[in-house]
Amino acid sequence: MPKKTVNLLPRLERILSGLGENIRLARLRRNVTAKLEAERAGISIATLAKIEAGSPSVAIGNYMQVLMTLGLDGDMAKVALDDELGRKIQDAGLTVRRRASKRSSK
Repeated sequence: MPKKTVNLLPRLERILSGLGENIRLARLRRNVTAKLEAERAGISIATLAKIEAGSPSVAIGNYMQVLMTLGLDGDMAKVALDDELGRKIQDAGLTVRRRASKRSSK
């Protein structure tokens, strides 16, 4: 089966590369070898190397496994948590319903 290539915009490549570098630095700060990290995450050393390089072809589940073993999985819960733009778009499309004032009974 031929490998799929993922084409990302340069900006997204930089973001993913930065994520991989942050994962590598987190592993090194914890003094964990690549072999041990791969074993803990249940992935191969080659896959860990791809993750640390920011490869877009690695499944997000593998990224999550590595983040979990490093104790950083909570960071993923923060992704898109504060969707300010989305709320503004939603609010712009909402119509404000107004009621007629109540008639006073005389």
